[in-house]
Order: sequence, then C-alpha cells, then structure tokens
Amino acid sequence: QVQLVESGGGLVQAGGSLRLSCAASGRTFSTYAMGWFRQAPGKEREFVAAINWSGSNTNYADSVKGRFTISRDNTKNTIHLQMNSLKPEDTAVYRCAADGSLITIVTMARADYWGQGTQVTVSS
Repeated sequence: QVQLVESGGGLVQAGGSLRLSCAASGRTFSTYAMGWFRQAPGKEREFVAAINWSGSNTNYADSVKGRFTISRDNTKNTIHLQMNSLKPEDTAVYRCAADGSLITIVTMARADYWGQGTQVTVSS
C-alpha cells in the first residue's frame, strides 16, 4: 500500500507561481512512476504531468508545457510540481498519483494510488 499526501496548494494571482509537493509512504517509493492530475468543477479529470521511477523521463500535458515542471526526490519519498505563469484555467483540485506504469498514467490518466488532493485557485 502506498499513501500519498499533497500540500502546497492555495490562492495565487494570474502569472504567479506555486509549488506542490506530494509525500509518499507505506512502500518503496522509488519503484513507482508518479503523476499529477487535476480536476476542475464540471470537468473530467485531466492529466498534468508524470515522471518515471528514476526521474530521467517526464511527460506533460500540452496545456502546461513550458510552465510546469515535475520532479522527484527518491531519498525523501517526495515529488513536486513547480507551477509558473499560472492562468485562471489552471484552477482545479490537484492530485498526485503512483503507478507501476508511466504509460498508464500518461495515456490513460489512471493510477493505482491517489492522494486526496490540494486546491489550486488562480485569480484573474
């Protein structure tokens, strides 16, 4: 079992930045691909970014490329999502996720383990 807890969400003005963190516990963290997803009210869950087990490969949704950066620190069982140049359309609940397959996260927007989510609100 893997438990994931997000933090770092909040209210920010358009053009600002936030850094989300996700702390993992319960099982070997470094063997999992990790991802970030978001869901806004009235919309389906959307893939945001993913990173493989070693951190050597990353994937991003087109809507966040060049603005968001995903990273991981396996020594601390933590992943981060640095979000820059935030836009109102980035407003959503952001969840981190873990899965044995990076492809599953990226192409199917699915994962075996999920955090509870942290709210990100970007004002105009």
